[in-house]
Amino acid sequence: MSEAEHPIRRRADHEVTLDDVRQLMGASTPHFALQIRNRIARLIDGLPPGNPARVEGEREIARLTRLGFSGEVRGLEGEEGLPPLPSLSEAPSPTPSGEQHG
Repeated sequence: MSEAEHPIRRRADHEVTLDDVRQLMGASTPHFALQIRNRIARLIDGLPPGNPARVEGEREIARLTRLGFSGEVRGLEGEEGLPPLPSLSEAPSPTPSGEQHG
């Protein structure tokens, strides 16, 4: 994902809206969270405090920062007979040959 911005949002006469922020938020994943965070920060830079787009953007920047550094935990604890996903397990799971991941 590029941090390049859509030309319309870069125009000097463009008024930043909640929709602009929400379009960038979209389907954010840990892999792209920090790039999206940077784009939102640039988008809302210069908006006055209390502006709805700035408020939403700041909230999203905080969420994306957490997501970018902590990753994503999905799924449930392992069901009976199934090991938990690695993101839910405190200890690394053994490889099929019995060797431990390092």
